[in-house]
Amino acid sequence: MPDPTALNAARRAADLAALAEGEPLDVVVIGGGITGAGIALDAASRGLRVALVEKHDLAFGTSRWSSKLVHGGLRYLASGNVGIARRSAVERGILMSRNAPHLVHAMPQLVPLLPSMSRGKRALVRAGFLAGDALRMLAGTPSSILPRSRRVGPGRVLQMAPTVRREGLDGGLLAYDGQLIDDARLVTAVARTAAQHGARILTYVAASKATGTAVGLTDQRTGESFDVSARAVINAAGVWAAEIDDMLRLRPSRGTHLVFDAAAFGNPTAALTIPIPGELNRFVFAMPEQLGRVYLGLTDEAAPGPIPDVPTPSGDEVAFLLDTVNTALGVALGPADVIGAYAGLRPLIDTGEGRTADVSREHAVVESSSGIISVIGGKLTEYRYMAQDVLDRAVSVRRLRAARCRTHNLPLIGAPGNPGAAGTGPVGGLPASLVRRYGAEAAKVVATATCKRPTEPVGEGVDVIRAEFEYAITHEGALDASDVLDRRTRIGLVESDRERVAAVAEEFVERFG
Repeated sequence: MPDPTALNAARRAADLAALAEGEPLDVVVIGGGITGAGIALDAASRGLRVALVEKHDLAFGTSRWSSKLVHGGLRYLASGNVGIARRSAVERGILMSRNAPHLVHAMPQLVPLLPSMSRGKRALVRAGFLAGDALRMLAGTPSSILPRSRRVGPGRVLQMAPTVRREGLDGGLLAYDGQLIDDARLVTAVARTAAQHGARILTYVAASKATGTAVGLTDQRTGESFDVSARAVINAAGVWAAEIDDMLRLRPSRGTHLVFDAAAFGNPTAALTIPIPGELNRFVFAMPEQLGRVYLGLTDEAAPGPIPDVPTPSGDEVAFLLDTVNTALGVALGPADVIGAYAGLRPLIDTGEGRTADVSREHAVVESSSGIISVIGGKLTEYRYMAQDVLDRAVSVRRLRAARCRTHNLPLIGAPGNPGAAGTGPVGGLPASLVRRYGAEAAKVVATATCKRPTEPVGEGVDVIRAEFEYAITHEGALDASDVLDRRTRIGLVESDRERVAAVAEEFVERFG
């Protein structure tokens, strides 16, 4: 019997054929980012017949370019938006305790107390961290999952962030937030869990001519086109949403991150958190990440004009991030230390003038005159809530027969309690990096592998094993080498690493695709 959690070329072909032959659908979701995947899971778990279509790969757009954080909403509280702050804290707790405890863990955020930081600024940050503690408690997230904030001494600061400037260091303020092992991996887990509940997940299928009850589909790999009908069409195309419904008005902003070898920061164990000079509530973060890297971000720049498939950082953004982090470091970092960079576009709702940094991160559900139901705006942390909101609207206006939302307590693939990894054995003895990425499913990744030397790294110095490449193709819907390198793993963020293992990825796609 086929694995109901597995996405691969054979399942894609069968699902496309079923739709082309007129299989009835309740919901078509356009967009394979975190919001679209969340809607597909919500719909399928309520018993609805759902298909998700994405013109590229899962997590191709904004959903793979985030800071990999599951924010508790502290920034929004500081700006007076109590509603989104509380929802963010609640959704963070749901992810960390029930939906995906294997993918989201507590990340220490360390603000070093240096002479350049005024007494008033220190008090403001400390008050903010205490407010974050209150948000955590209000959301019902125990301190065993997210520890309380506190002040630490200079020695502890240097243990956690060894390259912090030592002269005048007066300790640090330490708080905790949620950190994803990877954002694209969360999207894949949500999409596979939707498939586990019967959703048809179709990548490289473009949508066109959408109305409230029909959409034209084109297989990007063969060029074949056909129309499908559904009782509801939901537009979750993110920054491309206006291409589906031209009545929408978005104002994208670009967020850039730089990638470093973790050794450049002394292999830190906390996210170094640096206040941006002249800003009340914005910081730059240097965050320890998987594969021995540190990501430094984040900018917030207006990005008018045509939407590129892959945004690129600007020179000014690179300089801004380096200049800001160097205010807190003992040894300055320069462009030569940067081994990779990425940028993503936030799908902000156009509310008029003002800086994009000040535009609300609220989402909106909009029904157009054609009947298309769109969800725009929002944040990754709130994807589950956004999915519930738009699907509740679709159920109501289209009179769909559906159960109540179940996703509050639904464990994703790899989480304890999801049956997808049943019978494949314990994860003890497996590489720690594999368990961090796959959770309870880690043993299955190795147990189902048919390649030679499944537990060997795919390349020298790359913390990904060969079984992961095979699993990406046989179970996670990767159809080409870019899917494997740039989204199922994040090897491609460093071009030199990508070049070393590209031929291996191509070999696996040819054999298992």
